[in-house]
Amino acid sequence: MSNPLDFLGHIDRLASGAFDTARGPRLMPVDLFREGDQYVLNADMPGIDPSSVDLDVDGQLLTIRAERRAPVNESVKWLSHERPYGSYMRQFTLGDGVDVERITATYENGVLSVTVPVAERAKPRKIEITSKEGERKEMSS
Repeated sequence: MSNPLDFLGHIDRLASGAFDTARGPRLMPVDLFREGDQYVLNADMPGIDPSSVDLDVDGQLLTIRAERRAPVNESVKWLSHERPYGSYMRQFTLGDGVDVERITATYENGVLSVTVPVAERAKPRKIEITSKEGERKEMSS
């Protein structure tokens, strides 16, 4: 070891390797919010090739999968190799009040944005009230 401070880095790498559960799919950080009549999910996926992203819906389960491949260059001597590579996956259970047929997605600047519209049947609506005499009355909310 040429750098005495590298000893701490070496210990850190050993500890990370011992406790690293990255052998399986990694998680990706997401933001999820409702905006008007739709839900928006933004998933951070920096450095991921958009062609490796797979988004599917099976019933009420939305699954996002992606792959980030490590660069292969055998002539390189790594000084630090901390960026995570491998498979990423997140799953979300969708409620009955969404329109799974109209889900859309875009990928820009390392962020996958998924838009999930609220189903028409789940949107608030005004209900007309009639009296027993058949007169129409509108109730104000």
